[in-house]
Amino acid sequence: MTTPDMTLLIGNKNLSSWSLRPWLVLSHYGIAFAEDHVRLDVPDDRATIAARTPAGWVPVLWHKGDAVWDSLGICEYLADLYLERHMWPEDARARAVARSVTAEMHSGFAALRNEMPMYFSEEKEATPSEACRVNIARIQNIFKDCRDEFGDGGPFLFGAFSIADAFYAPVVSRFRTYGVTCEGAAADYCEMMWSLPSMQQWYRGAQAEVLEAEA
Repeated sequence: MTTPDMTLLIGNKNLSSWSLRPWLVLSHYGIAFAEDHVRLDVPDDRATIAARTPAGWVPVLWHKGDAVWDSLGICEYLADLYLERHMWPEDARARAVARSVTAEMHSGFAALRNEMPMYFSEEKEATPSEACRVNIARIQNIFKDCRDEFGDGGPFLFGAFSIADAFYAPVVSRFRTYGVTCEGAAADYCEMMWSLPSMQQWYRGAQAEVLEAEA
């Protein structure tokens, strides 16, 4: 068996939303890669991560000896490397909106991140603040608006799967974890995303981590 020339260093599958995003892109598009792990919930985890990554956080993609870090940086690198996979929409307007909502997720929604951290395979309770409720409403509007305007070609935000879907995948899990109610197009989109084989594969990995930690 040929060893992949890409290795993705990720954190805990139950906890690391940033790791999920490039992992999902690689997995969904069938790109061969090796998977490496570093624990995020143990003493000295920051020192361990810093010793293994250029910027001191995960994820990091190693490709032919070179490191690419930050989830968006990795996904953009993959999009350039595999132009034929069309990881961004081909239509110029759709591509602009896809990049915009992806950047919005990458840099925003602080209240949601803080109040509803990712526990991919668990159920939790939280009482969202007004700021968090605003974040939730904005995300559901993104789902609806993108599906309404660009979703004719398939079930994803822009019809076909794109980097934008990978960036909102952790939110889909958060909505399930904390029992956030979605309606209409947003509910349909969340259900579709959760049922993706790659999402379910990540879920099984997250479950295994939790069971191992409890043993």
